[in-house]
Amino acid sequence: EAAVFSREYGARFPGVRVLGGPEGLEEAAAWPGAEVVMSAIVGAAGLRPTLAALRAGRTVGLANKESLVAAGSLMTRAAADAGATLIPVDSEHAAIFQCLAGRGGFGGQDTGDRPLRLWLTASGGPFREASPEEIAEATPEQALAHPTWAMGPKITVDSATMMNKGLETIEARWLFGAEPAAIRVVVHPESVVHSLVEFADGSFLAQLGVTDMQIPVQYALTWPERLPTGLAPLPLDRAFALRFSPPDPARFPALRLAREALEAGGDAPTVLNAANEVAVEGFLGGRLRFPDIPAVVEETLAAHTPTEPTGLDAVAEADARARRRAEAAAARRAHAPAFAR
Repeated sequence: EAAVFSREYGARFPGVRVLGGPEGLEEAAAWPGAEVVMSAIVGAAGLRPTLAALRAGRTVGLANKESLVAAGSLMTRAAADAGATLIPVDSEHAAIFQCLAGRGGFGGQDTGDRPLRLWLTASGGPFREASPEEIAEATPEQALAHPTWAMGPKITVDSATMMNKGLETIEARWLFGAEPAAIRVVVHPESVVHSLVEFADGSFLAQLGVTDMQIPVQYALTWPERLPTGLAPLPLDRAFALRFSPPDPARFPALRLAREALEAGGDAPTVLNAANEVAVEGFLGGRLRFPDIPAVVEETLAAHTPTEPTGLDAVAEADARARRRAEAAAARRAHAPAFAR
């Protein structure tokens, strides 16, 4: 199909090519002359094109957190070897990136201004105050009713389970060179403070803004410059509250699973991500109940012995193996599709 489109459009617009499939994505990501590549493919499908862009030395706006979750060491090594720049697009990591601008960071030169901890903010999703009974009976429609952000279905369900904060914790480890113990999560229902950096003297730097992804996306494309967005600013001339609280580990077991995978190291985060994708698909398809999502992930992780991936093929093998195990675990818990009411 891509070849047909390329011929048709190439005849009308000389020099235009249309690419398709995994190979086409990789070719487009490393396109000669491209300065900035935005990686925004959902899930593990974004690994190879993101790696291709990094190996080509591009500035990569990273909206595909799975690239660093599943293959963090490979991605960051490729970026360092090729002199590529990773600009995070997730609002939380974009906030930390801005707060750390001009500072040594965890892995950079010691400027005497090193951060102590990173604080990722979480809205808490639609089930932040739900009872265990309500969570057990949660439907896909309820899980997709995010209180503050408009996102795609997969990431919205991840927000409801708070797996997204677990994945973001792993991503932050690779983006900023932070040890797992230095990365914290705090529930902030208003989603105004997008993340914070804590320093040794007790000071915090935070990045605030309206809940609109246009800001971090545009900043990744224009970095290090800032351009007007046309968005209405925060209404700081009106009274409003900003609340912060620790996440409930009983309500959100996915956070624990992600941290355990990060601490286990090797390809454990790859397995975590793959199992979660399978479980979320099962939930959205009505075959799994909401609490089955972390249960499938936990069972898949328990069956895995972490090893250090030697390359992207090894990551792909771990991903495929984890998906098979997760699908088997999901099948044992499957409910009738009528559950998706």
